[in-house]
Amino acid sequence: MNRLVIIILILIVGVTNLKAEDGYQLWLRNRTHTNVKVSTNLSSNTINLAINELKNGWSGDENTIVKLSLSKNAKLKDDGFSINENTIIAKTEIGLLYGVYEMLRLQYLAKPLRNVVSNPSYQLRILNHWDNLDGSIERGYAGNSIFWMGKDGLEFTPDAIARWTDYARANASIGINGTVLNNVNASAKVLSRAHLEKVRKIAETIAPYGLKTYLSVNFSSPVLIGGLKTADPLNPEVRLWWKNKVAEIYKLIPNFGGFLVKANSEGQPGPQDFGRTHVDGANMMAEALSPFNGIVMWRAFVYNPTPEDRTKQAYKEFLPLDGKFKDNVIVQVKNGPLDFQPREPFSPLFGAMRQTPIMPELQITQEYLGWSKQLVYLSPMWEECLQSDTFRDGKGSTVAACTDGTLQKAKFTAIAGVANIGADQNWTGHTFAQANWYAFGRLAWNNSLNSEVIADEWIKQTFLDKKKSTNADVVKLIKDIMMDSREAAVNYMMPLGLHHLFAEGHHYGPAPWFTNPKIRPDWTSVYYHKADSIGLGYNRSTTGSNAVEQYNEPLRSTLNNINTCPEEYLLWFHHVPWNYQLKSGNDLWTELCIRYDNGLQQVRGFQKNWDRLQQTIDNDRFTEVQSKLRTQCRDAQIWKDACLLYFQKFSKRDIPFTIERPVHDLDAIVELTKSADYH
Repeated sequence: MNRLVIIILILIVGVTNLKAEDGYQLWLRNRTHTNVKVSTNLSSNTINLAINELKNGWSGDENTIVKLSLSKNAKLKDDGFSINENTIIAKTEIGLLYGVYEMLRLQYLAKPLRNVVSNPSYQLRILNHWDNLDGSIERGYAGNSIFWMGKDGLEFTPDAIARWTDYARANASIGINGTVLNNVNASAKVLSRAHLEKVRKIAETIAPYGLKTYLSVNFSSPVLIGGLKTADPLNPEVRLWWKNKVAEIYKLIPNFGGFLVKANSEGQPGPQDFGRTHVDGANMMAEALSPFNGIVMWRAFVYNPTPEDRTKQAYKEFLPLDGKFKDNVIVQVKNGPLDFQPREPFSPLFGAMRQTPIMPELQITQEYLGWSKQLVYLSPMWEECLQSDTFRDGKGSTVAACTDGTLQKAKFTAIAGVANIGADQNWTGHTFAQANWYAFGRLAWNNSLNSEVIADEWIKQTFLDKKKSTNADVVKLIKDIMMDSREAAVNYMMPLGLHHLFAEGHHYGPAPWFTNPKIRPDWTSVYYHKADSIGLGYNRSTTGSNAVEQYNEPLRSTLNNINTCPEEYLLWFHHVPWNYQLKSGNDLWTELCIRYDNGLQQVRGFQKNWDRLQQTIDNDRFTEVQSKLRTQCRDAQIWKDACLLYFQKFSKRDIPFTIERPVHDLDAIVELTKSADYH
């Protein structure tokens, strides 16, 4: 080969390698810049960060002067900000930093910097990390914890501190202002002095970016690490222990945020162990935190092994307590009444609690949606929940309005997302899972944002150079994949309101056949789908468990009537005959088959469209997504075959010849989904 040709090839390979991306920079990549001057009379660590972000990311005219200033402008709330031309105004220094990120985002997206006023929908926008002190992460699919490493989680290194800094920066860029460092299934050790010293180091690192630090706490901590004989919240010694522990924390970490508590749920200890209520437990902690302006986030995810419909239990347990919690307690409610399923109706607690502030809990980590192996953009699911009408105070009483202070005033408002972040180089395991972290932050800041707008922002910042950010064909192709991905997952997993058909334990593959007399019925699949020779679905109408009674009228009557119930929730609320005719004209069995096949075909379409982008996306990220789409296509086929072949045993109907045949035998799938190698 000609020597000149070899040199040219080496140069080309070198340039290609320089452009290779590993995903670490997230949506903050490619910050080429021109010179900018910053004018401000403020000085702090946070202001220095704002100035550095401008200098490293400015892409406007050379030597433009950008002004940063504080103001008591009545239009601005909390950490809100305004942008007009080259001036950013906010009430707080953190607000100025948020304004800088918004200014740079608007520049990148080629949008005007005029007359922008932006206020957060929720005052507290918090990530819940389910990280354990041994470094593992419950429902984590992107490597080990970035916080807890080494023996008992106490180790930290310069590399770890750098990672915490980059983590804080990414969160600040989308307005997230709080982080819970450990699992809700909490180890009491996190409150030991050694671990609190570690928490102090993390808190000091992330604080300049506006992130407050919170901890999940074990209700039995006074016994487990405090030497007491009881954790009874009405016991004076127990109350004193918590007050002393809180004082110790604030002495170490002055800007500590407070506690997240999972109590009397899934075996976790709580006040009911002593004949007390959730109010007794939450208010005890609230009293200890109140002098320091700390808060208690008390999770409403509770259910007991009773014959009653599991989806009704949180409502029945918490509604009688409405108005009895102290004003620095907020009840944290999952988006749906079950457990982060691909599709659930909204939790009825959102439209019921009138005197107690409640905060939505969304799951960013894809526990029930294919882990970090499947491309599922979750913003449409969250938007669906937030914009659902509870009819609490008539039409327009959306979940968003019930939780963001629109319908009731509270000391503070909040929203939480269960994080999908780990020590993988690209943070989330799947490039497209970064979009869910991004989307949570954007919706937490503005809960009326459209998912398509959020996807457009993320795509341009993640995949395109600024000069190419208007490449409409590329953006549309990727956005179409993202916007269809959640519905595709529902189709190939659990269409028409089916839910919780997962294999035992790992929640990845299908197991609609799963039952086990040795465990609780509500931990099995057959508990939820109720398939028999008559039909399919859980009857939650007035003739069944009557879960519909927990919703306000006119929604209650709509859901109760099989003919008016939205078809996406049909099998959630009704046991539907196999020959029942849907709006499409198909009977239930035929429509079920078509939906499962549609999901598979949609994923195959994602594969084809992604392959068209090979010359547009850097090779590392392109091949990573391409490989995972192959896995997703395999899994969609398994889901389709497993569910149709299993339910066919009850319907005793042929699979329509208009769709593809199953390619697996049911017995083979049953064995496959038991295998540790499958997921």
